[in-house]
Amino acid sequence: MELLARVPMNRIAVLIGKGGQTRKMLEEASGAKLDIDSRTGEVMAVWEEEPDPVVRMKMPDVILAIGRGLAPSRAVQLIRDDIFLRMYDIREWVGRQPNQTRRMRSRLIGRNGRIRSLIEEISNCEMAIHGSTVLMIGDQDGITLAAPAIEGILSGSEHSTVLHGLEQDRKRLRMQSRKLDSFEERVSQESSKFDTLVPGLAQARRRRERRHRASQVDPSDSGEVSEVMELSDDESVRFEEE
Repeated sequence: MELLARVPMNRIAVLIGKGGQTRKMLEEASGAKLDIDSRTGEVMAVWEEEPDPVVRMKMPDVILAIGRGLAPSRAVQLIRDDIFLRMYDIREWVGRQPNQTRRMRSRLIGRNGRIRSLIEEISNCEMAIHGSTVLMIGDQDGITLAAPAIEGILSGSEHSTVLHGLEQDRKRLRMQSRKLDSFEERVSQESSKFDTLVPGLAQARRRRERRHRASQVDPSDSGEVSEVMELSDDESVRFEEE
């Protein structure tokens, strides 16, 4: 048995689900049998067969996310290799006084949930705020966008400043992505034009590719060997004595 994570007692029922449906869903997604200790909150996994390394590595994050307030149907996305988890302990920023933790939770959520909704919308991440923790899940770009916003609020920055910076970061990320796409397209076009302008370049490239393929030929296959040894119109073989 392998310890995955330890969840708060008030989240055990959520982890199990009505009639055990959530646990069954997690077991089907991971290929492991889950053992949930209702006294300690420890969640153990028994792998019935050799699991996918990525799934095995990310299952603790799935359990941890559910334990920290994320809906199981959302948390299971963390099994994917392009979805990541980042979590903050609010107490590390404001101390261990309960009233300060509550105040910071309110700042992260905003009036009627507006701040959290805006961060999620702009970064395309999902946030969960539970107890003294705040976590987010999303792809690499989303995490990169959301992290400074959350850290800014935890540091005491004004909401307007944080949201403005988040929007600017999103624009900057989009511009970088467009520049990369444009560069790749331009390189492809220039390569094609260069082949046209330089006589014999395309033929030379084809010969090089053919020689490369020759190194991959099975020597026991006479058909492949004959095909590779066949000379093109502009090639010849000459023998000389030394």
